[in-house]
Amino acid sequence: MTEQTARAENEAATPVASAAAAPEPTPSTALERENAEMKDRLLRTLAEMENLRRRTEREVTEARLYGVASFARDVLVVADNMRRALDAMPPELHASAQADMKALVDGVELTERELLKALEKNGVRQFTPQGEKFDPNIEQAIFEVPDASVPAGSIVQVVQPGYMIGDRVLRPALVGVSKGGPKVAPNSSSSNDNTKASVEES
Repeated sequence: MTEQTARAENEAATPVASAAAAPEPTPSTALERENAEMKDRLLRTLAEMENLRRRTEREVTEARLYGVASFARDVLVVADNMRRALDAMPPELHASAQADMKALVDGVELTERELLKALEKNGVRQFTPQGEKFDPNIEQAIFEVPDASVPAGSIVQVVQPGYMIGDRVLRPALVGVSKGGPKVAPNSSSSNDNTKASVEES
């Protein structure tokens, strides 16, 4: 009677124990999960490496471009002096000059073109905003010109060309701005305020 009771208790306990035990994952399921984790980790690493490569390329380009800004600004003085020397000789005098004088002027013009070409090759670009709308971000107004034939805030004279290095201003253009003409478009009212402020400051 005691053995039967013990056997019955054992048989009753066995199903409960087996039900409580969690089923172990099969080897294939564990491998798939590990494979998915490794793939995710690899994709993240590749994305981080690509971001690092792009950031490094951008930093190297900016360092190369903007690192020479001080040198380029000094070279602009040479370009300005060449232009002043050429402007000092009237066109009619250049046309009637003797062969040796004409060769000298042509040589200065060629040197100026080569200098500007070398600057442009290294990211420095000249701009002359004649006839454009005044932009205080890249131009500096040094005087106003009363002219009712053009819209107020237009550039009517460029005293000195400006230069950009990449997308930054290396040197603003020195300009004369018109006043007294018709008003510009309504969406540029803020720009007109900046124009007046810049002219008054100068």
